Amino acid sequence: MKLQSTHRCIDPRDTLIEPAIFARETSCDCRAPHEKLTIEQARRGTPVDRPVRVYADGIFDLFHSGHARALMQAKNLFPNTYLLVGVCSDELTHKYKGFTVMTEQERYEALRHCRYVDEVLRDAPWTLTPKFLDKHKIDFVAHDDIPYSSAGSEDVYKHIKEAGMFVPTQRTEGISTSDIITRIVRDYDVYARRNLQRGYTAKELNVSYINEKKYRLQNQVDRMKEKVRTVEEKSKHFVCRVEEKSHDLIQKWEEKSREFIGNFLELFGPDGTWKQVLQERSGRMLSYALSPRESPCNSPPRELSPLRSPSPPSPPARWHNARPSPPTSPKGASASMSSMSEGDEDEN
Repeated sequence: MKLQSTHRCIDPRDTLIEPAIFARETSCDCRAPHEKLTIEQARRGTPVDRPVRVYADGIFDLFHSGHARALMQAKNLFPNTYLLVGVCSDELTHKYKGFTVMTEQERYEALRHCRYVDEVLRDAPWTLTPKFLDKHKIDFVAHDDIPYSSAGSEDVYKHIKEAGMFVPTQRTEGISTSDIITRIVRDYDVYARRNLQRGYTAKELNVSYINEKKYRLQNQVDRMKEKVRTVEEKSKHFVCRVEEKSHDLIQKWEEKSREFIGNFLELFGPDGTWKQVLQERSGRMLSYALSPRESPCNSPPRELSPLRSPSPPSPPARWHNARPSPPTSPKGASASMSSMSEGDEDEN
């Protein structure tokens, strides 16, 4: 006898764009008779119309990555897996485990939007019974292998393991609902101040009047500290920029000073250009002093100035009226006497 499906065929791509469906009275989409499978048969693969129906249950309070990774492992146990997730109600959870942060409706919706979940079973039983397994045509149950003691039992999955229907998954270390709650309790003041700052009232947070004033004062102090810290960061940034600029200026000044000193030495140094110029000029002036240049041959004759009149000609000498100057020496006297005798002869 074949089971008739009352649901549409589930496309694996729908799990990425649509939330998972809620289970009805029976939600087995198998068209072939539901026969029990062994783990070896499931790992080899099953026909498309006969997926391996794997069941995982839990509280899933404060749904986090540890929950998602466990469901991912359950989804990937076999090549063709249809994952059903059972979520316990608030009544059962508060009775056997404790108070939850999220309500059962919030937890149902959180599971529906996990990409690995194909179907959500609301108000799941705390202990799995053969009747429940047969009703939902469950082939295997996936859970971590740590014994789960609850409801007077050392391990609520013991009978599942004995029936060969248990498939273990691995827990994600460092993350759990209890860890998250522990962080909130440990840092209660921080989160209370945070929510007061975001507009929640002291009544909503169950905070006393004195604590409310204390938290608000602490928030103001923190804001002032943040402003001071911001100013310090800006000032540090400004100082760093000034230091960078000063380093650049000093470096440029050093480069320019080196260039100036080099040019000065090149010009006025022991072997500089200025010394050579002075030596050339001094040598040229000395040569001019020792050997002055001659006047050119073709220079024009010196003419008298028109403003000057020529001096009158001197009258002819009259030797007979002229008085000879006395001789200064005997030789001069004899010379004059001889000249006078010669003049007389000429006259004669």
